[in-house]
Amino acid sequence: MTENIHLGEKAIDPEVAQGEGGEGGPRSLVSLLAYGFIVALLGLLAWGLIRVQRGPVDSGMAPDFTLTTFDGETITLSELRGQVVIINFWASWCPPCREEAPYLEQTWRKYKDQGVVFIGVDYVDTEEEALAYIAEFDITYYNGPDLGTRISQAYNIQGVPETYYVAKNGELRGVKIGPLQPPELDNKIDELLAEPYTPEEPSQ
Repeated sequence: MTENIHLGEKAIDPEVAQGEGGEGGPRSLVSLLAYGFIVALLGLLAWGLIRVQRGPVDSGMAPDFTLTTFDGETITLSELRGQVVIINFWASWCPPCREEAPYLEQTWRKYKDQGVVFIGVDYVDTEEEALAYIAEFDITYYNGPDLGTRISQAYNIQGVPETYYVAKNGELRGVKIGPLQPPELDNKIDELLAEPYTPEEPSQ
């Protein structure tokens, strides 16, 4: 880091800047800015590579979050203990999301009265386009924007669509990367509904 700073200081040294034609300053400044951009870009690429290598979160306790839906409702994952929760990350600009949307809604309507909750998390989208998408596919389960991409970062999603399966006790039971195809979601929900669940005793 010290060496980089020294290189930067040398590049904009007044004596160099006053060199032949007085062109050293601007050229050196451009070089310094280009160098800084390259370093930042490499850092971003390295972060992205590490993130991809880590993969999505698919086991252990599901990261808790609170989502405010497009209808103004607030839903918190940890308050849904005892129910199977399906978390679907999507975006209106995503063709595979459109491919699975009818199946998601159909499955939600099939299981909504059986202790199952669906949560749609809209990723990097505009509200206008998201609402148009919801209306187009007549989606009736909870949906809201991932403000600041906090939820998607917590789950370390790799893209959209991605669907996370949360058991009654709040633990993750896997993730589907890519569009869902019948009957895989039905099968997963049936499996999770069959799991025994004993509510935790409230602390005295």
